[in-house]
Amino acid sequence: MPGVKYPVPGVLYVIGCASPHVLSIDVLIGKAQARGWDVCLVCTPTAAAWLAADLSRLEAATGHPVRSHYKLPGEPDVLPPADAMIVAPATSNTVSKWALAISDTLALGLITEAIGLRLPLVALPCLSAAQAAHPAFRCGVEVLRAAGVAVLLSPDGHTLPQPGAAAGAFPWDLALDELDRRRGHRP
Repeated sequence: MPGVKYPVPGVLYVIGCASPHVLSIDVLIGKAQARGWDVCLVCTPTAAAWLAADLSRLEAATGHPVRSHYKLPGEPDVLPPADAMIVAPATSNTVSKWALAISDTLALGLITEAIGLRLPLVALPCLSAAQAAHPAFRCGVEVLRAAGVAVLLSPDGHTLPQPGAAAGAFPWDLALDELDRRRGHRP
């Protein structure tokens, strides 16, 4: 928001999942940086494959390597510790596995651990209405909300942006605004 002063917030991990909106993840990165965040991008392996041609540009934009796989034991961490995380676009697969604490990817491992670390967490799902209607997805949302994760869905339980919506139509600001609210800062 123009003219709004944001406090220096710290390190934000943006967790990008394999939804077509991940192709415009640079919009979220830029908006978060405009609010003062030091942004690190972590992707699911499929999202990283989709972004392969843009990874060097995204690394230059964030000043950090884009991660998508676990490091080997004994290797140093290349990213600073997170102060908060936004999972966007969050797929049905990620939400469902996250609720079950399945950590078979780096992205899932980080967000699963973040619950235990009590970091501010916001998820902005993007999935079809049919996927959102699945009982496992609804249960996963309930589990994550009970754990303190802000899962942003419409009041009727559907995803806010439709999967086929134009990239610019993805409501990145909703996730950032919710993160500000959870941290006690109102934009």
